[in-house]
Amino acid sequence: MLHRKDLSRVKEVFYCTAEDKPLDKDEIVKGYEYEKGDYVIVEPADLEKIAPSTAKVMEILQFVKSSEVDPILFEKSYYVAPDEEISKPYALLMKAMAETGQDAIAKVAMHGREHIVILRPMNGAIVLHTIYYKDELNEANKTTVNSGSYNKREFDLARQLIHSLSAPFELSQYKDQYRDNIERMIEQKRKGRKVTALKQPKTPRVVSILDALKKSLEETKPATGAGKKARPGAAKKAQHKRSAA
Repeated sequence: MLHRKDLSRVKEVFYCTAEDKPLDKDEIVKGYEYEKGDYVIVEPADLEKIAPSTAKVMEILQFVKSSEVDPILFEKSYYVAPDEEISKPYALLMKAMAETGQDAIAKVAMHGREHIVILRPMNGAIVLHTIYYKDELNEANKTTVNSGSYNKREFDLARQLIHSLSAPFELSQYKDQYRDNIERMIEQKRKGRKVTALKQPKTPRVVSILDALKKSLEETKPATGAGKKARPGAAKKAQHKRSAA
């Protein structure tokens, strides 16, 4: 963030409201408010004294089938690397999980709290996902959808659309278009050029789901002209094209 007047950097300042003055970091402590305006100071040494064993050692609790844990529970992902002296047990666990199709559920303390995690073998490494606790998933936010009614023709077209867009997943083919646009805008402003606006596609209101499905299917077909060969890669591009329907 910058000061609009002179483009100088803006710094975050810790401020004491009681003394009406800014504070240095060494003057600040952490505390817990147990009643309105009353606090218990919590020092780093206090937290070290009550840290569970999982703060230093990851404890494997059970093994589960890979399909048993819903990805909605995944919070953050990390690569787990072994110390040199325990690389053999690491490799042994990774291979055994991969061959049995089982993932490990474990407990580990980090970032000031104890996490339930799942360990998965993936591409020659073990990946750790922290998992939300049950009370952290807000069921009240779940969307209820009125499915309405549809006929067999509409259902067949929907299945055909899914089939036409089915392809092996390759993460490398996807890019953050918004980030690219921001970088292009910054470069234009840096060179004193006018920022070019992107033309946004029109998204007409869907009146007939049948018409929308037909239109989406037509857009996925590779374009061919009379007596002309299809452009190389046209079919592949069509497989990954996004549809408003």
